[in-house]
Amino acid sequence: MSTHVSTHDAAPAAPAAPVRFDTKIAVLLREDLETWQRLNVTAFLVSGLGAQFPEVIGEPYEDADAVGYLPMFRQPVLVFEGTKETLTNAHARVLSRALPRALFTSDLFTTGNDRDNRAAVRAVPTAGLDLVGLAVYGPKNAVDKVLKGARMHP
Repeated sequence: MSTHVSTHDAAPAAPAAPVRFDTKIAVLLREDLETWQRLNVTAFLVSGLGAQFPEVIGEPYEDADAVGYLPMFRQPVLVFEGTKETLTNAHARVLSRALPRALFTSDLFTTGNDRDNRAAVRAVPTAGLDLVGLAVYGPKNAVDKVLKGARMHP
C-alpha cells in the first residue's frame, strides 16, 4: 500500500488574465536627439502625469525585506520617434483633440530651472515651437491617431 500523495491531483490554477488598459501613455521624441537628450526629455515629459492624473499611478513597491519604494505608473509608457515634421503634425493633432499633453522644446536644453523653462516656452508662438518631444495621455485610439506616422523607439 502506497502512502505517496500525488501533488498533481489538484487542478492547475488558471493563469491571470493580462491587464488591459483603455488608456495610453506615449512619448514622441525627435529622431535626431542624442541619447542623453532622449532620456532627459522622456523623464521630463512624463513627470507631470502623476500630479494631474493620479489614477495613472500604481501602489507603492516593497521588497522581501520590507524596504519601501515609490509608486510608479500602473501602465507602460510607450516611446516613439519621428521627424521634426512628425512632431509638428502630432502636436497639431493633440491640440485639436484637446488631449492632456506635455512638450519639450529645443530651448529647454539651454535653461537650468523650471521658471526659465516655462518662460522659454511662453516666449514662442504655438506654430513656432521647436519641438523635440511630446507626451500624450488619453484613450488608446485617440493617442494612436495623434501618433500617426511615428514609429516605436528602437
